Amino acid sequence: MFNDVLIVCHANVCRSPAAEQLFRARQRESAATHAPSFHSAGLCAIDGADMDPVMQRLLAERGVEVGEHRSRRLTRDLVRAADLVLVTEQRQVSGVEKVEPTARGKVYTLGKWESSDVADPHGLDEAAYLESLELMERLVKEWLSRIC
Repeated sequence: MFNDVLIVCHANVCRSPAAEQLFRARQRESAATHAPSFHSAGLCAIDGADMDPVMQRLLAERGVEVGEHRSRRLTRDLVRAADLVLVTEQRQVSGVEKVEPTARGKVYTLGKWESSDVADPHGLDEAAYLESLELMERLVKEWLSRIC
């Protein structure tokens, strides 16, 4: 059973905080009997940065409230505390394992069930954000059906 789920992307300003908030929002909407905690970090994050405003707006338009997100860099302690680590791209699996080698076996891609990566839309046009967000919505639902 997973009690602590960590979502990781590159900078923790767009994809991982969006997925974190989607997990929280969709979990509240479901009739799940188990409620893990969800949080996020970035492999190359600068601590304290705000969430990407375009992604934040698109989430709000879907009824997902972000609140006060501040980015944070992935640490060994965060990885060790997590029961499950979800990354947005396959190549990030090795990045997490480099931060904490004991993470092997608990790091998976968010797109595991579709064999897909979530492209980083940060700084691109709104269509790129929508594509990534729609994919994350699907992937979050799939993970929730398996862990809650």
